[in-house]
Parts: sequence; structure tokens; C-alpha cells
Amino acid sequence: MRRARVSLFILLMAIAGCHKAPPVAKPTPPPPTPFPNPAPASAPAAPAPVPEPPPVPSEPVVTVDPLTTSPIDDINKNSPFKPAFFALDSDELDDAARAALNEDAQVLKKYGTWVVTIEGHCDERGTAEYNLALGERRASAAKSYLVSLGVSTDRMKTVSYGKEFPFDPGHDESAFSKNRRAHFMLTAK
Repeated sequence: MRRARVSLFILLMAIAGCHKAPPVAKPTPPPPTPFPNPAPASAPAAPAPVPEPPPVPSEPVVTVDPLTTSPIDDINKNSPFKPAFFALDSDELDDAARAALNEDAQVLKKYGTWVVTIEGHCDERGTAEYNLALGERRASAAKSYLVSLGVSTDRMKTVSYGKEFPFDPGHDESAFSKNRRAHFMLTAK
């Protein structure tokens, strides 16, 4: 039996030697990373100053001209035009009428696309036919003066209303003097 034990022992050793696990290679550690030469032992440098951002330009101030953006009816309600007033039974421009027309010419030159109708008006005295003719002469006198100031004739039309549309409905000289006029209405922009 001793022999059987020894044989068994050898056999077991042989089997154990055959089943030995193959050696496992150990992983290679990564190569050391090279470090730059350390800086000399001094104080760290101050950070570079951050430049100031450029100033933001202010928004441009846009002014809106109400005379170019408003509807024609609104402009006529608050008309920039001044009426030219006339003496009784006259179509002659006096100094005050020419001064008003000078301002009107400046408005027409500033707004070069505007077209106006110059209305000739009279007071209630006189016949309808006489007042229509006088109103036409007054509107034409105003137009001719504006043309002499450089306003193009094709930007102005004339019409006479005679005594039909009084500015002041009164029946005295104060009302009559306000009704004898050349009145401007903006008709196109």
C-alpha cells in the first residue's frame, strides 16, 4: 500500500504540475511624464490687466417730423400755413399778406412734394358772382406771389369759394376781415 500511496502522490503531483496557471504578465506602468523645469522660486506674476470694453455709442436721437408722418387731414387741422388777408373789394397783397406768404413759401420749400390748394374767400357782402370772381383773383394773387418766391406752379391749385365758407360767421367788420382771405389746404404729400 505504500507503493500505491507513493504512486498516487506522484500522479497527483504530475496532474497538479500540468494544471498550473500560465504566468500573467504584469502591466507596464506608463512612462513618467516629463515636467518642465520648475520656475525659479519667485512671486507669481501679476495677471495681465483686462482691457476696458469700448464705450457703447449712444443711440441716435431720431426726431419724427409730425408734418411728414401725419395724415393730410391732421396736418390741415393744425395747418403750418398762414392765410393771406385782403382789404375790402381788393385782391392786392399788402405787407402783412406778403409776410404770411413768405412763411408759406418756406413751408412749401421744406416739404418739396406737398401740393396745396389755395382757396379764395370773401366776406358776405356782394353778389355770389362778384364774390366768386374776387375769390379767384385773391387765390391767383397768392399763387403768383409764391411762384415769384420759387415755388413751382404745378404744386399749387386755386379755387374760389366766394362767400360760401366764412371763417368767422359773424356779421360785423371784425368777422368780415377774417373772411377776406387766401386760405391753404394741403391736398397731397
